[in-house]
Amino acid sequence: MGEMKVTLCGIELDNPVIPASGTFGYGYEFAELYDINLLGTFSFKGTTRDPRFGNPTPRIAECYAGMINAVGLQNPGVEKVIAEELPKMRKCFHKKVMANVSGFSVEDYAYTCEKLDSCEEVGWLEVNVSCPNVHGGGMSFGTSPEAAEEVVRAVKKVTTKPVIVKLSPNVTDIVAIAKACEDAGADGISLINTMLGMRIDLRTKRPVIANKMGGFSGPAIFPVAVRMVYQVSHAVKIPVVGMGGVSTAEDVIEMMLAGATAVEVGAANLIDPFACKTIIEELPSVMEKYKINTLSEIIGGCQ
Repeated sequence: MGEMKVTLCGIELDNPVIPASGTFGYGYEFAELYDINLLGTFSFKGTTRDPRFGNPTPRIAECYAGMINAVGLQNPGVEKVIAEELPKMRKCFHKKVMANVSGFSVEDYAYTCEKLDSCEEVGWLEVNVSCPNVHGGGMSFGTSPEAAEEVVRAVKKVTTKPVIVKLSPNVTDIVAIAKACEDAGADGISLINTMLGMRIDLRTKRPVIANKMGGFSGPAIFPVAVRMVYQVSHAVKIPVVGMGGVSTAEDVIEMMLAGATAVEVGAANLIDPFACKTIIEELPSVMEKYKINTLSEIIGGCQ
């Protein structure tokens, strides 16, 4: 069997498959279905400084080859995540986990990251400057190189663990923002977050989602994600985590050829809770099919 291990910001993963934040909870929900320790790691539910109820319902809309969501970062706040969610997670997941962090100010990001940095089980901080589902925060920091750089500098001052910045595809120049994050000290880049989408109910002539617009994810965005991962990975020297419409083992290989060191799986988990397990189980045969002996050797293999 081929070698599936990769190293992300100095931490070795058994394989490159990572359930994306917001699609895997805190892991223990999925642990009731299978042993989640077979995952490379996972990025747990987006965490903010203060508790958030999220956006009004309805929050989900189906669409061709994907879905739109506007959950709005619903979470109990960082204090409760550390006190209540992480202890439950520790019982079923015995590897380093990725902590996804969002904020509404630079101070928010720094505060939440500093708190999570002290947690032994946290291996990486995935700083989300790209959420399209909230007003006054998230994506507003990820659409400007200067704003993204300011967040990264503030977070790096209060943390010791690798900081991976999650970028939005809803920009005109993804490379400029990635390079600004790298210059500010980011240890890695993850992309792409959801694209901004909308559906209209023909009967009511009103938006399907109460928030009007939300994050469009699923297989339809995969080619956009591959393109942006390729562009960014060729422009920066830090590792890239690729995501966006990934649903098969072949998608993982393609994303790695584009330049991803590891690959996050998002919407597929909401359709099939065994999606990541299946991808990991199928990777060896796909590697054999394409004569790949070691996954780490194909990273950025598409020139």
